[in-house]
Amino acid sequence: MPKRPILVVTLALALLAAACSSGGEVDAPVGSVQQADPGAQADPGAQAGPEAQAGPGAQAGPEAQAGPEAGGLMVQDGDLVEVHYVGTLEDGSTFDSSRERGTPLSFTVAAGEVIVGFDAAVRGLSVGETRTYTMSPEDAYGVWSDENVFELPYGPSQADIEVGDPVTLNNGRPAVVLEVNEDTVVLDANHELAGKSLTFEVEIVSITRPE
Repeated sequence: MPKRPILVVTLALALLAAACSSGGEVDAPVGSVQQADPGAQADPGAQAGPEAQAGPGAQAGPEAQAGPEAGGLMVQDGDLVEVHYVGTLEDGSTFDSSRERGTPLSFTVAAGEVIVGFDAAVRGLSVGETRTYTMSPEDAYGVWSDENVFELPYGPSQADIEVGDPVTLNNGRPAVVLEVNEDTVVLDANHELAGKSLTFEVEIVSITRPE
């Protein structure tokens, strides 16, 4: 994902960091805010919630395209997999691609390391197979919620921030500054892809099954 604010992953839907729950709620913020690294990028692997099951909103795309099998293994929960993927929005634009980076994404299926829909997208595939999979916001980065917009005490000594800046809360959760007032700051902790249906084209590069 080529996004700086909310996925603190190196992916690439790097599907690994902005921990918004599937319901779109965030824990009550605590403490101060810190200016985020403007170079941070979102990963498709950014974690969306603890569940590792596809929800009813996920929709499978075209049938998987067969490729050479490796020992007959088909991806199942608990497998360590390497995948290449391209993530697109409903308008067809690409928001993240491991292929552009030239490095596949590695994660353990159903271990909560990636968004729920991404786990579902790779299940049942063998090495060399590809699949196009569309998931609802609930199985991606959650629905946009007013509850993720909140006000915190703020003093200029904490950081020099402006409206639109990405920041990081004490608990590591990313947010974006909406307002800077004399004594408070209003933050939006919704994931930048919250409320969006996402489509991933995934290819299985390798499968490692625990003994």
